[in-house]
Amino acid sequence: MSNNVTLTFDGDRAYVALDRPDKHNGLTIDMLRELARVAGIIGKRKDIRAVILSGNGPSFSSGLDVAKAMGNPVDVLRSFIPLPWLGTNTFQEACWAWRRLPQPVIAVVHGRCYGGGLQIALAADFRFVTPDSEFSVMEAKHGLIPDMTGAATLSRLIGIDKALLLTMTADPVDAAYAERIGLVTEVTADPLAAAEKLADRIAARPAPAVASAKQLFDRTWQASVRRTLAVERATQLPLIVRQALNRGRNSEK
Repeated sequence: MSNNVTLTFDGDRAYVALDRPDKHNGLTIDMLRELARVAGIIGKRKDIRAVILSGNGPSFSSGLDVAKAMGNPVDVLRSFIPLPWLGTNTFQEACWAWRRLPQPVIAVVHGRCYGGGLQIALAADFRFVTPDSEFSVMEAKHGLIPDMTGAATLSRLIGIDKALLLTMTADPVDAAYAERIGLVTEVTADPLAAAEKLADRIAARPAPAVASAKQLFDRTWQASVRRTLAVERATQLPLIVRQALNRGRNSEK
């Protein structure tokens, strides 16, 4: 496994960092596998209330290290095959694993956030970024399209015209523009502090409600009204039952 992804726990927080700073956290296939594995570890920890995802060194991530990846084209092709029980391949699961987590995931971004790195950040629930951050859906430069869940996440955040503009041109955009079109949550001089404050606010709410809200929106954001209302009911019922049981227990004390 890659040693270029770090995982630390502190209280009710999990901190995940891309750790290949000399390469601006250029992503390798091993790093993608490790990201998915780390997300799986966090998902089993019921005591963790929030995940903060960042990049060490001068950038969040400059995207896939194409030269490194193509040094083993067989591994690239193998990684492209989806796992039937997940519906994602290695590239996609490195991003979508964060959507699967019940805990909120907050990306802390600085420097370059390109290609696959951007798609990882987009798979987080929130993105706090420095004013000098730079973003690019850069796959078109290599004659490709974003294929690490970028189409799914972009469609939930910005209009189709802006998504196509970013994807077809592969032009880098600054943090102010990214905030204006809804690509990021907030531009701030201290994104880690902003992430910590948000994590504190969310942790003050019941964990089942937070997890259910994330699941509800993920399952219905682009669904029909009929399906949305059905999922809404199915999601709410266990929470109502839980609250009723808790009130019953408290009244007996």
